[in-house]
Amino acid sequence: MSLKTVLILLGLALATIFALVCVLLTRERSPRTCQHVPPEQEDMEDGQSLVFADLTAEEMSQVVRYLQGQLGVPLVDASRAKPWDNCIAWVDLQVPAKAEVLRFLDAGGARPAREALAVLYFGKQPEPNISEYVVGPLPTPAYHRDVTVQKYGGKVPYHRRPVTGKEYGDINALIQRELKKAPRFLAACCESDGTNLVILTTAPRGFKSGDRVTWFVLFHNVAGTGYYLSPVGLEVLVDHGDLHVSQWQLHKVFYNGRYFASTGDLEQEFVAGTLEVVRLKQPQGDAVLGSMKPRRPPGSPGPLQFEPQGPRYSVRNNRVTFQGWSITFGMNPNTGPRLFDIRYRGERIVYELSLQEALALYGSNCPGGMSTRYLDGSFGIGRFAYELVRGLDCPYTATYVDRHYLAETDTPKTNQNSLCIFEHDSALPLRRHFSDSQSFYYGGLRRNTLVIRTISTLINYDYIWDFMFHASGAVEVRVHATGYISSSFFHGQGTDYGNRVGPHTLGTMHLHHIHYKVDLDVDGQLNSLETQDMEYEFVKDPWSTQNTMERPYLRRERLQKEDEAAFPLNVPMPRYLSFVSPHPNKWGHPRSYRLQVISFAGKHLPTNSSMERSVSWGRYQLAVTRRKEEEPTSTSIYNQNDPWTPTVAFADFINNETITNEDLVAWITVGFLHVPHAEDIPNTVTVGNGVGFFLRPYNYFNEDPSVDSSDSVYLSSDQDVGACGASPLACLSSVATCAPRLPPFHFGGFLNL
Repeated sequence: MSLKTVLILLGLALATIFALVCVLLTRERSPRTCQHVPPEQEDMEDGQSLVFADLTAEEMSQVVRYLQGQLGVPLVDASRAKPWDNCIAWVDLQVPAKAEVLRFLDAGGARPAREALAVLYFGKQPEPNISEYVVGPLPTPAYHRDVTVQKYGGKVPYHRRPVTGKEYGDINALIQRELKKAPRFLAACCESDGTNLVILTTAPRGFKSGDRVTWFVLFHNVAGTGYYLSPVGLEVLVDHGDLHVSQWQLHKVFYNGRYFASTGDLEQEFVAGTLEVVRLKQPQGDAVLGSMKPRRPPGSPGPLQFEPQGPRYSVRNNRVTFQGWSITFGMNPNTGPRLFDIRYRGERIVYELSLQEALALYGSNCPGGMSTRYLDGSFGIGRFAYELVRGLDCPYTATYVDRHYLAETDTPKTNQNSLCIFEHDSALPLRRHFSDSQSFYYGGLRRNTLVIRTISTLINYDYIWDFMFHASGAVEVRVHATGYISSSFFHGQGTDYGNRVGPHTLGTMHLHHIHYKVDLDVDGQLNSLETQDMEYEFVKDPWSTQNTMERPYLRRERLQKEDEAAFPLNVPMPRYLSFVSPHPNKWGHPRSYRLQVISFAGKHLPTNSSMERSVSWGRYQLAVTRRKEEEPTSTSIYNQNDPWTPTVAFADFINNETITNEDLVAWITVGFLHVPHAEDIPNTVTVGNGVGFFLRPYNYFNEDPSVDSSDSVYLSSDQDVGACGASPLACLSSVATCAPRLPPFHFGGFLNL
């Protein structure tokens, strides 16, 4: 072999070795993919949580087919139904009675029958009405029973039904026809022929029971941005109470501070030159007030939360478990998220924790704004919980769950990925202490929390609903408001009702009040209510009798009656208020859970208001009543369109019954007053706009249960703190040298619109 050949081969060998070294070094620098270590499974009989499970899409379809074949009346698909038709409005789970469920869960009793609740609008009857049927057993229905009279004491009047999408479509067509009667005015005021204007409903609809007369506010519509910030000053009052759409009428027109009998009259005044017109340009694209399109290109990515060994929680069917917690979750299409059978360390703490209602009450000097009291349950808090955006609405690696609903159509729909579950590191110690005297050590525990979240879009507002479960045994419930403000056209003394946020836009003041039901079962069903607060007593110093001191002492009181346990809104409440068990802990105190409310609520409607009873739950920041199967909810979706004769009036729940050693329910109101300002454009931010409450163990345990957490950290001056066996923090440098397995980004939230 020639020398030249040897040198060539040697060069090739060296090049190959160099390439292999580079590959190996690169592979060494590239983190490995994180390996999933399954969390420990909590003991619970398989399938027990399904007693609370939302209906499947197939079960909903079975209910629809059964009703179509068994009621003996023609049923029109609600998406096409006229007011004079019969239709299925919505279908949901009929939650079994608590006694039946507890016999099944705790005493080995029979599984309760699985049933659905179906709500039908009967317009094609001599006396049109709303009827509710329980249909079962599922998945193969064989019976139905009318429960309307049992629940409400009689048939529900037809005018109380929520407005359907089809009805809104017919109203819009009427308004468009009326707008054509004022072509020159529209061209001058709005650069419009009416077709580029969009309507926004108000509610309630009138002044007395039986009314179905609604103010609609008109806005410039610009694709890709929120029209809610572009009012044109025009509002119309439509009477849509007649069963025949042809009989609906436009009753009144409002423009820039003045009222007119019709759009024709408005046009006449404009032509005569007697109408003061504010000439608005059609908003253009990204320059429009309220555009959310990014103004800068994407920057470097921010911090990413991930689990080096996979999620430490487990989701199976409708149940999630996490470090001693067990929670069953679901979604009502109207009232939104609902949790059942919340247990910690195997003991039930809460039987039911559910959202009841969200009230948004506005002020304005325009008719639409001043008359608006939205009860969002009637629009569909759960139904309008759309797909969550991975990495923004929830952590990228969260678990996402689909929800099914059937409303205003005979075909079930699915909101994919509309509920998320994740473990959240709050970057705050749950507890900690650094000892710098006698002995030197550090002890602490990260505040990691399990979060169940969903987000509802109710027209302009987005509500973020959070339910959080802490290692200390505490439950935290929180709601944040974001989205677009609603606005009125700025005119006259508009700033008496808000702030100007655009050339012709008044951000109108309003309050958000949210109501929850909390059925606590603290160490059993039978509980009492105890308050504790501080007082001062003036005493002589025991060691110096010529001097006196102010000594704080604890005042305890066991409340006996419901009236004592109804705490008015915005009135100071006892600082400690607890559901107490008859059984003591190790130290002789009643095992208890404390309710701690965090709220900045506005003022409740005056009790002499004609519609106040429909939202009478808002009188109280907290009311505790005896639990009754016939009082499942604090309000009704039918209250929105007839608040003057409410179908359910919460005030009637409070009738001074005994609340000592009874099965009790806490009804909690939280909220805040919102006066919109410039920084609410384009959207209200969540910072400072969150309220909620805690359920905290109070002598329920013998010590803080988080001391058993495997995440606990203890460092001392005489140990090798860098050793992996010494603390979980020392292991992170080896355990977390991996890259999370991120699924490709996808969003299909627009598919069901």
